[in-house]
Amino acid sequence: MSHWASRLPFHYGWVIVFAGVLNIFACFGLARFAFGVLLPGMRLGLALGYDQMGYISTGNFAGYLASVALTPLLTRMLGARVLIVSALLLISGCMLGISHSHRFATVLGLYFLVGVGGGFANIPTMILASRWFRRERRGRAAGLMVAGSGVGMIFSGFLIPHLNRVLGAEGWRTGWLILGLITLGCAATAAILVRNSPADLGLQPCGRDAAPPAPGLASAEAVGATHILLRLGALYLIFGATYMVYGTFIVTALVVEFGFPETRAGLLWSWVGFFSLFSGVTFGTLSDRIGRKGGLVVVFLIQTAAYLLAGSGFGNTSLLLSVFLYGISALAIPAIMAVTVGDYLGLSRAAAAFSAITLFFAIGQIMGPAASGILAEASGTLTSGFLASAALTGCAALLAAFLPKPGATD
Repeated sequence: MSHWASRLPFHYGWVIVFAGVLNIFACFGLARFAFGVLLPGMRLGLALGYDQMGYISTGNFAGYLASVALTPLLTRMLGARVLIVSALLLISGCMLGISHSHRFATVLGLYFLVGVGGGFANIPTMILASRWFRRERRGRAAGLMVAGSGVGMIFSGFLIPHLNRVLGAEGWRTGWLILGLITLGCAATAAILVRNSPADLGLQPCGRDAAPPAPGLASAEAVGATHILLRLGALYLIFGATYMVYGTFIVTALVVEFGFPETRAGLLWSWVGFFSLFSGVTFGTLSDRIGRKGGLVVVFLIQTAAYLLAGSGFGNTSLLLSVFLYGISALAIPAIMAVTVGDYLGLSRAAAAFSAITLFFAIGQIMGPAASGILAEASGTLTSGFLASAALTGCAALLAAFLPKPGATD
């Protein structure tokens, strides 16, 4: 008798994508990207300096880094489903704790644990795209999953300024409380919907069987798996070091340095979230068609333009264009990277490889916001961090252009 999942009018892989959207919505969209909107209120409520703001953000990324090395082992021991649900429960509990915190050190410690949960939730979620989909659909599937971050940006961009307007100085506390409860609901949904692999439901991965290798394509063995991992890791490090400088400080820069009302700055952050809804799926699908290398080059060039415009001081028009360019490209790199490791190294090594390059990503995230906060304290302006980010992503575009083509491993 056929399994019930095979009788659905669509492949169950798309249910996995939906669950993945909710997972990323919680562990990144709420737990990470809402932080930039909450930060102005936290800055006043906790009397934080720019450097302390950077340290809190960096603490989250340090937690993410701490979780990355353990994720492959825990995924093998527990399975993706159990690990994802446990991680979302940890994130929820820490968010609720932050809502009642009154000291910098307490917030730093709890947000570190939120980062730990972020790694345990994100990595197995993204690897599910490679397990449940064949190569020609992996970019699209991973791109749809990362759209959850954009939904979180939109939601927090409307919710947090509204809470601050209604509740005043305590609005940020209620914000963390609400986000924690929503994350708890996402954990329950993941427990119901997520399955570790198609075989659990008697299915094959979604998509056509892989085509035979094309002549002249370099395989992982030909170019060296370690060499490929280092190059992908370097690209992911640069992405990690730059995209959260913008994500952490752009709302504060709009309010403090450019004179935007907090409500309007929050609305612009919501627009970042709206544009990012199309980011992963657009560039993930593009990378399915033109190759992972070409997709990476295009995205890094767009991000370079976004950071240059944010740091230029040319006025509101350049800031609005910066927001658009950042939003449309912000979530593309994780989507492309999640499937790139499978393309180069095959599914059997995809989880370990993605964890390996995520170590670089996490190190970059630790370096970026902290360095940008220190740079802002020294220079008196947050725009210096945006300009430094532009220089780094420009280098990343050049580095991506020289990646070899992957072989056809499926």
